[in-house]
Amino acid sequence: MSKTAILIADDSDLRPRVLSERLDLPLLSLAAAETVDYEFFLIYRDGCLKLLDRQNLKKGGLTVEIDPRPGEQHSYPAPKKDLLAQAVGKKSRTVVDATGGWAQDSLALFRMGYEVTCIERSPVMAALLADGFERLAQKDWVRKRELVPPELLVGNAIELLAGLPEKPDCIYLDPMFPPKRKQSAATRKSMAVLRDILGDDTDRQALFDAAFAATGRRG
Repeated sequence: MSKTAILIADDSDLRPRVLSERLDLPLLSLAAAETVDYEFFLIYRDGCLKLLDRQNLKKGGLTVEIDPRPGEQHSYPAPKKDLLAQAVGKKSRTVVDATGGWAQDSLALFRMGYEVTCIERSPVMAALLADGFERLAQKDWVRKRELVPPELLVGNAIELLAGLPEKPDCIYLDPMFPPKRKQSAATRKSMAVLRDILGDDTDRQALFDAAFAATGRRG
């Protein structure tokens, strides 16, 4: 049984039905959600697609945050001064983020001016990412510059890396569950949910090998 269901907040909104059919997930009303056994729910709320757990059915929820993170500059392209830019290389142009998750690294790289491809294996997370990238495409600063948001590939990163039509300058790998360090409550929550949805990260070495084979460079 799936952990996730789709919720209808507005009967006139066809998007939940389309998403339910595409992901092959059950479609429920908000009232029904309180009586069933699902752990997570997808709902269109507050202008975006959100992921809920049983504690925030009435309000709130997690979504892909497309605006700069605290401390990041709002200019475009953002300066390539942080550790992320050092990791992928300031002279790189094309970057594949093979561990998409909530896509915060993909989006930060995009704001720095890199051409980004984001890979995500979970169809549920991919739906959230697709919604976030669509919202990003509607931002004034993106439209005025005719920028293309990160490309989203859905599936097993090991297989997708082997089938890339062109070698990227860099394939970026970020451990899904980094070492313990000071994090905000929201970050801890999003990481915990990600782990619940994706399960344990057991193929890390195989993914590194696939990334190295796809570029012959750093990963």
